[in-house]
Amino acid sequence: METPSSPLTTHVLDTASGLPARDLHLSLYRLEVEGLNQKWMELRKSHTDTDGRCPGLLEPGQMKEGIYKLSFHTEDYWRKRGQESFYPYVEVVFTVNKMQKFHVPLLLSPWSYTTYRGS
Repeated sequence: METPSSPLTTHVLDTASGLPARDLHLSLYRLEVEGLNQKWMELRKSHTDTDGRCPGLLEPGQMKEGIYKLSFHTEDYWRKRGQESFYPYVEVVFTVNKMQKFHVPLLLSPWSYTTYRGS
């Protein structure tokens, strides 16, 4: 029996080396709003696999409409490789307003990054 896939995935590529960014730690948050108060609620801590992917960030049925944040711990990633970097974290904030699959890739170097809505 096939396991249902996660509605949210990410893939990180190290553009300085041209290789997948393996073992990059990240955290997923959802913005919780109660009246005038807002706070980020941590949903999961994880890390990328040997192919730079983190496929199972949410269980099927766990995603709901709202604002989410993926926080990539880039300083630790570069430090382990003996590389100085400019960004200690890369935080990608995005809106989920339809229940569908979301793929959030990150192209990363010590001095820059790019992200986009993948498929």
